[in-house]
Amino acid sequence: MPRLSGPIPFRARGFAPRDVPAAGVATLVALLALWQLAASLGWISTIFLSTPAGIAGAIRDLALSGELWMHLGASLQRLAIGWLAGTVAGLVVGFAIGLFTLARSPGMAVVSAFFPIPKIALVPLFIIWFGIGEGSKIATLAFGVFFPTVINTMAGVDGVPRGLIRMGQSFGLPWRSIVRKIVLPGALPAILSGFRITTSIAIVLLVAAEMIGAEKGIGAFVLSAGNLYDVDNLMAGIVVLSAIGLAASWLIGRIERALLGWR
Repeated sequence: MPRLSGPIPFRARGFAPRDVPAAGVATLVALLALWQLAASLGWISTIFLSTPAGIAGAIRDLALSGELWMHLGASLQRLAIGWLAGTVAGLVVGFAIGLFTLARSPGMAVVSAFFPIPKIALVPLFIIWFGIGEGSKIATLAFGVFFPTVINTMAGVDGVPRGLIRMGQSFGLPWRSIVRKIVLPGALPAILSGFRITTSIAIVLLVAAEMIGAEKGIGAFVLSAGNLYDVDNLMAGIVVLSAIGLAASWLIGRIERALLGWR
């Protein structure tokens, strides 16, 4: 056999795709430039689709007039309260289903029965129950966030290697310590991944709830602009909603890096 000369290269690098923020920014800038160019050349009718420059001008005017901050503040307040309420309740129920036999079957039965229901269809029912004010909108968001949070939390708990739990038990760790030091860190990746899904669901439900019965909010603003065929303001509202989603995704990403550095 021929003798190897030199060190053997290390090949077991695994699948570890790196995040390159500059590439993402460049992609968005290129798409916006292509969009603006197509509109300038007449390939896209500005009657039906505004240009990036027109959207930027509409957002600037809304910001200077204060109308943007009024609608944005109302939407963010509803989004924060509804998402937090649904998330906290979902975490509690998800851990209960994942940890306790008594909660397992009843909890899964309720989740399986109610999760497939389109939450937007329940908005009129929540208006009947809680009125047309803030209660119905927050209830819609909380209800929509609750079930995905339960499912992701339960899946995260089920995904914790049982060998680690048995090892903790063999060393005499109390139940609370096992949950805090083994189960919770092991389930955290699935829980945080679920947060990305539930924030998107909450934004969709927020817009639907505000379109049905609200005077303030980005959803109400988008509906009003659409009724007036004001494409610039309509697209400006959509861009603001996209910015809310991007900001939420960025925040969750920061939380993931802070809590999951051990991976």
